[in-house]
Amino acid sequence: MAADPHNVVRLILPRPVPGEAGDVYDDAARALRQWQDERILVPEREPSLYVYEQAARDHRPGAQVVQRGLIGAVRLSPLDAGVIRPHENVAPGPVAGRLALMEATQANLEPIFLVYEGSERGAAARIIEEAALAREPLVDTVTGDAVRHRLWALTDPAELAAIAADLGPRSALIADGHHRYAAYLKLQARRRGAGGGPGPWDYGLALLVDAAAYPPDIAAIHRVLPGFAPARAAELAKGAFTVRKLPGGTRELPAALDALADALSPGADGTRADTAGQDAAFLVAGGGQAYLLTHPDPLQIEAAMPPGRSPLWRALAASVLQELLMARVWGIGDDDPDVRFVHHDAAAAVREADETAGTAVICPSMSTWDVYAVAARGERVPRKSTSFGPKPRTGLVMRTFAQG
Repeated sequence: MAADPHNVVRLILPRPVPGEAGDVYDDAARALRQWQDERILVPEREPSLYVYEQAARDHRPGAQVVQRGLIGAVRLSPLDAGVIRPHENVAPGPVAGRLALMEATQANLEPIFLVYEGSERGAAARIIEEAALAREPLVDTVTGDAVRHRLWALTDPAELAAIAADLGPRSALIADGHHRYAAYLKLQARRRGAGGGPGPWDYGLALLVDAAAYPPDIAAIHRVLPGFAPARAAELAKGAFTVRKLPGGTRELPAALDALADALSPGADGTRADTAGQDAAFLVAGGGQAYLLTHPDPLQIEAAMPPGRSPLWRALAASVLQELLMARVWGIGDDDPDVRFVHHDAAAAVREADETAGTAVICPSMSTWDVYAVAARGERVPRKSTSFGPKPRTGLVMRTFAQG
């Protein structure tokens, strides 16, 4: 908020102003109207979809990682219809907050992130590539994280119709934005219940990315358990896992992460364990120490898993973490308020463990195939087990109900 008087955080995460009464969501609505009056935000003159590109430097010299997709209004579909598929559960509090903000501002302030299986010969893929390679962008900017963002407007009615025809029969997975999509559905139900009929609440703003053309990066979400010593965590884990203390500890964290990666790789004959969850592995670290946890006991896995879950769900490393290691071995619920979550960065998780005299649990990332397969069965992966990226940058495209 201190960065700029027009930073979009003032809309999406409004905060109370000391000494001033009023509702923060009403404050966000007033700011949105004011920014439109001042032409800080300008409505598009024609119905549009937007090609959105993110390009980040790769670790290889001169290489880039590029993601392209479409930002637009997606017709809402009930979750049980299988058109838009969630892979995580939602909590009531965040859904209520997003709903209150949407009702106050009468807008979708940021797109959710959807991935779908497209076709390289389809109209959407062709038009996206043509726009990115041959047209002048509306926006071309580099943010502080060294990611380049470019945006093109598609206004030709024939192109818009061709994209709609291409994407209409497909299904999409919610990569990020489960709470916002749930809020979209709640607003729609509320308006229809009040006799509102068809309207802008029948759609929601989304970024759609073809996962075949631009495979998403699914990073792990690590745990930090304050006040829980790594040595104690490792000792307790010996009852259910093979535990090996790594000689370099966290002083040689790259080597420890390599050991974790090796433990997750197929064996010399290319096979994986036959028993669900047996190939799960974790790194327990903190206070200079690091322990590798592998080969969980299949009988204990079976006893720890909740009834009614599919074999696929029970085989996920995230399920072994949540149900066996944390809940059964350590007696810590994954929803315990003391449990902290660190996205992507294993080194940051270890630092936080050191600062809290606790343990970092470095987790493996989940494959795109596993996420798709679980969602296709109507199940949800364990909470805080996927972090899709790159996520769309907030503030480039918004959708107000008055225009749409």
